[in-house]
Amino acid sequence: MELRHLRQFIAVAEAGHITRAAERLGMQQPPLSQRIKAIELELDVQLFRRVARGVELTEAGRVFLDNARALLAQYDRTFESTRGAARGEQGHLRIGVMPTAPFHPFVPFAIRSFRTAFPSVSLTLDECLRTEAVQRLQNAEMDVAFFRSSLSEPKQLVTHSLLVEPMLVALPSEHVLALRGEALSLKALADETFIVYARQLGSTFYDATIAACLKAGFSPRLGQEAPRITSALSLVAAGFGISIVPASMQRMNMDGVSYCPLKGAPHAKAELTLASRRSEPSVVVRNFLGLTRRAAKDFEQPNRSHS
Repeated sequence: MELRHLRQFIAVAEAGHITRAAERLGMQQPPLSQRIKAIELELDVQLFRRVARGVELTEAGRVFLDNARALLAQYDRTFESTRGAARGEQGHLRIGVMPTAPFHPFVPFAIRSFRTAFPSVSLTLDECLRTEAVQRLQNAEMDVAFFRSSLSEPKQLVTHSLLVEPMLVALPSEHVLALRGEALSLKALADETFIVYARQLGSTFYDATIAACLKAGFSPRLGQEAPRITSALSLVAAGFGISIVPASMQRMNMDGVSYCPLKGAPHAKAELTLASRRSEPSVVVRNFLGLTRRAAKDFEQPNRSHS
């Protein structure tokens, strides 16, 4: 018995008439009658009984109809699932995010956009630090990862640059410069104590801050070092100094911290990147990379740099 024979049986059951079922199937009535008889012989049961206006199902026929429909539905789902997997419409995606990445509005925007476009792909979000993310990408324990800086990646990884945003200065709220409520030049911060963060986990922000200060004509006085940017902001709130942070960190409201934009020629920039394995075979991953990179081109960034 073939699947097309099940479809023929279902057509007769639904039409309640062999001739009308044959017309619906685009075939002659005699071959269809013969096929129904062959099915009954194979099963050794009577599926239909003749009535005045056609045929009706026997009890065995009703049971067979339910199972035939279920079998064909499963068959169709199997085919569609297979095709969907080939198109990257089904599967699983493991996304790594640095602790500061979700503060950039593009990261949740990109993830929401992917979930809308590919609702049958399940997502796992893991917060991890730079070194751990690189290792997990290399070991295929993670598929993609958002970084807050460029990545000198190993040969098996590739980094996709998404967006660049300005850096701001985070000041204690009672600081005289914060009370002015205006953009500041880096040179105006020459006498301040700079709190740096996450230096051992990736020195990009640290290097960018030092380089910008040197271009502004001074070497910054460094204060306490914080393990993460959120810890640095806590030190700022406590009055230990100031810190240069990505503009998107303004989304983190913290008592005792005020943010002021930077103006003038030398000031640091913060980059948002997406890393993946080179020559990635997964269609799901390639779909995420393509969608995210296209979205970045059209994304209107808030907090653009001040001149």
